[in-house]
Amino acid sequence: MQEFIFPGRNCPLPLPADSDRLNLGLGRWRDIAANQDTPETADFARAFLEDPDGKALLSAVFGNSPYLSAALLKEPQFLSRLARTGPDMAFAQLMGEAQRESRAAPNQTTLMRVLRIAKRRAALTIALADIAKVWTVEQVTEALSDLAEGTLRLAVAHLLRARHDSGDLVLRHPDDPERNSGFFVLGMGKLGGRELNYSSDIDLIVFYDAEKGDYRGKRSLKECYIALVRDLVRIMEERTADGYVFRTDLRLRPDPGSTAVAISTEAAEIYYETMGQNWERAAMIKARPVGGDDVAAEALLTHLRPFVWRKYLDFNAIQDIHSIKRQIHAAKGGARVGVIGHNIKLGRGGIREIEFFAQTQQLIWGGRDPRLRSKRTLQALVDLVRAGLVPPETASEMAQAYRYLRTLEHRLQMIDDEQTQTLPKDPDRLTLLALFMGEPDSAALARTVTRALETVERHYAHLFEDSPSLSCEGNLVFTGGEDDPETIETLKTMGFKNPEGVSATIRGWQHGRYNATRSNRARERLTELVPTLLDHLSHTAQPDTALNRFDSFLKKLPTGVQLFTLFQSNPDLLDLLAEIMGDAPRLSEHLARNPKLMDAVLTPGFFDAAPSRHDMAQSLDSLMADAVVFEDTLDLVRRWANDLRFVIGLLALRGMLGPEQAGQSLSDVADLALSRLVPQVEAEFATHHGEIPDGSVAVIALGKLGSREMTATSDLDLIVVYDTPPDSEGSTGDRPLAVTAYYIRLTQRIINAITALTAEGALYEVDMRLRPSGNKGPLATSLEAFRRYQSEAAWTWEHQALTRARVITGPPELQARIEGVIRATLAKPRDPGKLAIDVADMRARMDRDKPPASPWDVKLTRGGLVDVDFIAQYLQLRHAHDTPGVLSAETVDALARLAEAGYLDPTDAGFLRQQHRRNLGLQATLRHSIAGQPREEDLTPGLRTKLAKSMGQGDFEALKTQMEADAARTRALFDKIVGEAAAEAKAAAAEAKARAEAEAETEASTGSDGSQRPDKTADDTPE
Repeated sequence: MQEFIFPGRNCPLPLPADSDRLNLGLGRWRDIAANQDTPETADFARAFLEDPDGKALLSAVFGNSPYLSAALLKEPQFLSRLARTGPDMAFAQLMGEAQRESRAAPNQTTLMRVLRIAKRRAALTIALADIAKVWTVEQVTEALSDLAEGTLRLAVAHLLRARHDSGDLVLRHPDDPERNSGFFVLGMGKLGGRELNYSSDIDLIVFYDAEKGDYRGKRSLKECYIALVRDLVRIMEERTADGYVFRTDLRLRPDPGSTAVAISTEAAEIYYETMGQNWERAAMIKARPVGGDDVAAEALLTHLRPFVWRKYLDFNAIQDIHSIKRQIHAAKGGARVGVIGHNIKLGRGGIREIEFFAQTQQLIWGGRDPRLRSKRTLQALVDLVRAGLVPPETASEMAQAYRYLRTLEHRLQMIDDEQTQTLPKDPDRLTLLALFMGEPDSAALARTVTRALETVERHYAHLFEDSPSLSCEGNLVFTGGEDDPETIETLKTMGFKNPEGVSATIRGWQHGRYNATRSNRARERLTELVPTLLDHLSHTAQPDTALNRFDSFLKKLPTGVQLFTLFQSNPDLLDLLAEIMGDAPRLSEHLARNPKLMDAVLTPGFFDAAPSRHDMAQSLDSLMADAVVFEDTLDLVRRWANDLRFVIGLLALRGMLGPEQAGQSLSDVADLALSRLVPQVEAEFATHHGEIPDGSVAVIALGKLGSREMTATSDLDLIVVYDTPPDSEGSTGDRPLAVTAYYIRLTQRIINAITALTAEGALYEVDMRLRPSGNKGPLATSLEAFRRYQSEAAWTWEHQALTRARVITGPPELQARIEGVIRATLAKPRDPGKLAIDVADMRARMDRDKPPASPWDVKLTRGGLVDVDFIAQYLQLRHAHDTPGVLSAETVDALARLAEAGYLDPTDAGFLRQQHRRNLGLQATLRHSIAGQPREEDLTPGLRTKLAKSMGQGDFEALKTQMEADAARTRALFDKIVGEAAAEAKAAAAEAKARAEAEAETEASTGSDGSQRPDKTADDTPE
């Protein structure tokens, strides 16, 4: 009987896990053995099946790996050579054959077939040597790496030669295309360390030395090399009938989101010297030439040596290295690791932790000790022991775990040639894997895996045990060019809806694309902050949106080190920033435009109280003193108002300012802004059109500004009133205007000055629809027309609006006269029944035409702000003639006055005031947090908690219950106070109408002398 050199006889082979697949594979092997067309192959197939070790190997493959089974059945002749020569010689021969055939390949199609056949045979050789334990883990990973490098070099040589033959490139050595070409490929990661796994992709960075390239084509050298790289990727990873060679990954290149796939060495040197990150230093430990011009490659690596290996300990860099490590969760002792569904590369206790255990210490100490610069993980552990940096038993246990986990990784990938490191969740597949690993069952596999993972995790956590944890329960890793799977899961758990987008955004920060992250120190500080920042953002109303707003904020920062350091020393400030970004979009937009406002937050006493109206006025007057031209005034008023609104909003967001106080402060800002801006507009307008002799103009505020209840999104409801002597004919300027035209044009200028967008943004939106006759009336109204309209033509709802009117600008005399008109209008005698009907009908019309979006639309919902406002307005209009003291522009104050005058039950008044304040608070919080009308599905867990806490409720459900009860009580009070009066008035009106109709009918049927009039008949009808 033929004696085979391979497989060996000293190792128990895995038992077949799938009997059906085993029988199918053996049956097809017997078909090969019976094939008379290939007698030599058939003889080998029979002999190998009859050999006990041969059959055991066939059974191990057919019963466990569909991928290897297909390769084996396709390559019986190659297996014959492998079995007779052994894997070492067979591997060397097939690589030599691939080299010869590729050099003779006339085109890419032929080359691709040559490389794929070589890959299939090499993969079969390596897998069988691994399964039979003829090769160690190190030999397996070296062979895989040699295969990848060999095929890469053949592909690069072919592509360079093709471009030389086409005349695009002139190579210095056409017979040896790679030599001195200036084009080269660096192998990174496991390929660079010669530690490739069985179904690994290969991490590459492609460079070119522009001074070496001699390009003669029609485009550019860069475009030529970019096209070459694309061809290289296609040759390596495109799937054909013969399979593929290796999947390639080019994302470890500098800033892959904004750079080409081929980078000049000059650009690379600049990048690494100015923006290179510590994770890129760690990646560069393993970098080595794997294709193209080795001399140019070594020159670049030599140039980058100071970047990778720093001669002196850089404690900022150490801190960053520690933070990168600590972003990967490692509990200090006792934490459990999983088996089912566990990622043995990236998960707890996995291969990455062993690699990082070695790399972090290499980065810290390798600058001073060149002996610690090995590209290979196991050798690095040995070197660290020799240097006295790692205890021998620690290195030994880590090495043992590394070899076991790498073997497990290979078995997992051999089954179906999948690029996976995740253990199966399906029990049957886990059992299959256990048998493939030589374990009797899945329980035994779980014990061995758990022991290895816990060993790694224990040593890994101990490495930086004195460093504080930066992470939550899970990975938060943003290094490298790809998403970390466990990080994506962690971000999902934290509440981020687009974790891949979050990961990409944070990697963008690390690439130094913004001014704030240009320096190494800034990126190192930011690395430390990221987990804490994400934790804070995850508790906001909209975590993804909050991160995007923080990104906008970061983008506009001129520098970052100082602010990041500030956040580190003031953790509460980072919490505040996260809250702004997540729960207050308008505040975040303003902060993004003015990041220096963060300095103001640190001012002593910032959170004590809002600025007083007096202080506000002083600061505005001081600021406006710097205005040189009218445009300066527009910008300065906006900057002042927007900054103050930010401060007030921030105080309200943090609960330092109640909704009533916040509304008053925001109203003070608007009052002062208009009181300073309007006179400036008048003066500017007068330079063109002169003045109206003895004329004057004033602005009336209604709505939220009138009642001093402004919110973050309130617009300004305004009426402009002017007064002139009766004989005024027009203005006195170079371009005179008639009186009416003058004040209409002036009003337009005032509106434009308030609403125009400048470099400092907008001031307010303006609504003029409450002016006499609404949109049909002129923009500006004379005082006499205003008085006459309110007395003779205004609707009841317009008088309701007038209860909240305040005159905020204008000469004192004119203000007093306007206020007199308003008081006289509100205090005039009214028909109580008609008033009740009008108010009730207006509320019903609002319900019909502007229904609330949800109960959280606390303005329009029944029992909300409008109902309380209408109660107060109705009672003021009903009783102001008898008791003018009930009039007040502020709803809460008006309710108190009505109760004091005896027109409203004190208990009901107290409840309505509390309900109004509570709804104002809810409205303010929601308008800070949500754009548009709020619906319950828009309320994230973080916002629900915030709402409940701000309203003094234990939880969100308690808040909802309380709101429903209070709304029902408010509706009942509205129905009792307004509804019943309206119903009685309508009933009385209906009764009076019926009585009048009856009397009219009686009169019509009786003559003027009282005699009966004959009824009309059909005969009386005209033809």
